[in-house]
Amino acid sequence: SAPALIIGMVVGLVISIFQATTQIQEQTLSFIPKILAIFFTLILCGPWMLRVLVDFTTELFSYLIQVSRW
Repeated sequence: SAPALIIGMVVGLVISIFQATTQIQEQTLSFIPKILAIFFTLILCGPWMLRVLVDFTTELFSYLIQVSRW
């Protein structure tokens, strides 16, 4: 989930800087770009994140089987 969080933080920071320089005080302005950025990041990084999670879970279950045999 780190790529999505980092992208969301960067997009939020860029929009906050834009709002500060233009003195636009609209709270909802950063909501849609952050949601879209996180959505596209999850589409791009989703297969990798799922593969890491499946590998971790498989390894965890194999360790549980080994520990239960002791």
